[in-house]
Amino acid sequence: MDLIVTDSWFFTWVLLPGLIFFARILDQSIGTLRLIFLSKGMKYIAPFLGFFEVIIWLLAVGQIMQHLDNWLCYVAYGAGFAMGNFIGITLEEKLSIGTSIIRVILSGESPELISALKSQNFGLTILDAEGAKGKVKVLFSIIRRKEIPTFLNTLHLHHPSAFYTIEDVKEAKEGVFKRNRQKSLGNSLASLLKKAK
Repeated sequence: MDLIVTDSWFFTWVLLPGLIFFARILDQSIGTLRLIFLSKGMKYIAPFLGFFEVIIWLLAVGQIMQHLDNWLCYVAYGAGFAMGNFIGITLEEKLSIGTSIIRVILSGESPELISALKSQNFGLTILDAEGAKGKVKVLFSIIRRKEIPTFLNTLHLHHPSAFYTIEDVKEAKEGVFKRNRQKSLGNSLASLLKKAK
């Protein structure tokens, strides 16, 4: 005897729409991450995610095609799609993969801000420029996305009225980046082991 009777009311109106909803959340979350990774040039991760995205999508669509008379399946499919987009974007924000460029325009001199950012090992390019209301300082910094909150906290602390923009960078080569604490610890351990030999 089957544990779930597929022609029962519970299966048709509760379980099946629920499965379609969760399948659609999963495949759309994966799809959103895949597109974001693709835009960042991660050409090996994107196809791997694409494989699972399509398999899950086929399973969800297959169930809808078998139950065309069940309007709740359509609602579950649409709701899963919307929720999957939201969850995918939220996951990508939490992962904070990649680098960004921050442009800061200061209405006046701010040596404390520049000193504080440099002391935190942020690489800066500083330019004198002319703004709509006179002379300004322009700071450029290319940083890892995970470091944006630290940068902005320092900026707001020393120059709360500063105008800034943030954009994703597809690729960055050379430059000054904050060192990852775990990597530097790993490198230190590796050098100690070499010296011990």
